[in-house]
Amino acid sequence: MTVRTIRTGILTVSDRGYRGEYRDLSGPVIRQLVVEELGAMVEQEAIVPDERDVIAATLSTWAGEAGLDLVLTTGGTGFAPRDVTPEATRDVIDREAPRLAEAMRAASLQITPHAMLSRAVAGIRGTTLIVNLPGSPKAVRENLETILPALPHAIELLQGRKGADRHPDHPR
Repeated sequence: MTVRTIRTGILTVSDRGYRGEYRDLSGPVIRQLVVEELGAMVEQEAIVPDERDVIAATLSTWAGEAGLDLVLTTGGTGFAPRDVTPEATRDVIDREAPRLAEAMRAASLQITPHAMLSRAVAGIRGTTLIVNLPGSPKAVRENLETILPALPHAIELLQGRKGADRHPDHPR
């Protein structure tokens, strides 16, 4: 089976980052991991404010017009009043992929009890997988490393590629 490069977008959600009050540290961690570990190509990157409509519009455009395979968000997944990334994500996805978010939380709970405060979601819009990651660089690395092994197969399944129906650990 021919492996195709995973076309990726990285969306940082942060009022302060959007206003230029701090330098985004989590987006570069995501970029490094997806490029080095997945061989992905990052085609879109943006920093947007914690505004549900803006987040949803960006996700929708990247999944639709841009046709990205994978969109990873960072930030806006906690309990703060302006943390609305999960709601914006649910506004645009067709189907949830709850086990990805559950796996990230389970792995993070081995490190910190604060992991149970994550409201991150993952889901599918068309043929695009969208995954919410936390806002801190350390948590981004831990969470993304947890799900990285499953992402290529997930993208293959979404793209309907030949042989994608075969489980990678159990070839027929």
